[in-house]
Amino acid sequence: MQTQTHPLISPTLGTARHLTSFHYGPGGGQKIYIQSSLHADELPGMLVSWALRRKLAALEAAGKLQGEVIVVPVANPIGLNQHFLGHMMGRFESNSATNFNRNFYDLSALVLPVIEERLSADIDRNRTAVRTAMREALDAQKPVNELESQRLALQRLSYDADVVLDLHCDWDAAMHIYTNPDLWPEVEPLARYVEAKASLLALNSVGNPFDEIHSFCWSDLRARFGSRFPIPNGSISVTIELRGQTDVSHEFAEHDAQAIIEYLTHRGVVAGTAAPQPPLEFAATPLAGTEPIVAPVSGVAVFRAEVGRWVEAGQPIADIVDPLTDTVVTLPCTVAGVLYARHLSRFATAGMEVARVAGAKAFRTGSLLSQ
Repeated sequence: MQTQTHPLISPTLGTARHLTSFHYGPGGGQKIYIQSSLHADELPGMLVSWALRRKLAALEAAGKLQGEVIVVPVANPIGLNQHFLGHMMGRFESNSATNFNRNFYDLSALVLPVIEERLSADIDRNRTAVRTAMREALDAQKPVNELESQRLALQRLSYDADVVLDLHCDWDAAMHIYTNPDLWPEVEPLARYVEAKASLLALNSVGNPFDEIHSFCWSDLRARFGSRFPIPNGSISVTIELRGQTDVSHEFAEHDAQAIIEYLTHRGVVAGTAAPQPPLEFAATPLAGTEPIVAPVSGVAVFRAEVGRWVEAGQPIADIVDPLTDTVVTLPCTVAGVLYARHLSRFATAGMEVARVAGAKAFRTGSLLSQ
């Protein structure tokens, strides 16, 4: 194992932060990149990374790693330092109000000016050509603040990885994943191993989140040039939502770290035979088919359906109780699907999204992710 540090731009006098990456296994085979807690207040992934590192160290010592696995357990040291009255404020950068998981460098836009003349009839050479163009473009970037330097450091570590896993969690949620629909055949085994209750597919949800900027480039290049040049899925990128913010336990971390190891074994990165894949309880659905359940009024939110469960159209999801007027407003869903996430707060403000249901039919457009 090798440890690398990646300094960030110092935001103020006397202040300096850095990223730490841990590198296991030999180069020359598949490259796997795994990071956690890009939203710094989402801690289950940090514990999973800790458990995963112990497993990778043992596999490396046994000579069973057949590719390089990079783990960045703390992907957002900036957010970890943002506290207000004892509460971590790790989702948005305090200076700019920017979501830490948005606005990564658009790799497709960066390589488009040069890539067409480098493509050929050889799919492997094209993979190398695209990655070379990505590296050149990222090396040319000049970040001007700490946040930009953090984004760039993460992308430099991950741009050429065959598999990118971004470990997050939701407020109050069942296990679920996000990925590109072009990648689903290669991601489905991972969904099975982690026992995802919802698998949400989107080519471009808008906003350049970390997982999408890896896979979208390849899909976009294939759409532009695929009729003339073979373009591979050069990055199997997935966001894994490790249940809810309070689901931090050794039992969950052990399960999830082992699920990732089984997936890497399935892919041939770890020598051996992978465990049988569990059944996938619910089929993958389009992210554009998710229904946000929004409270039209303020009050105490009382949920009437549990995360990870199938709900039918018209089924009550929550009551909003006003203790001053004795008014109770019941919020039903209008689509059938899996209730995969709920707000952690049990007090709703008017217009607040309190839950999401994964429906099978796409009906939303524009920005598909919550802020």
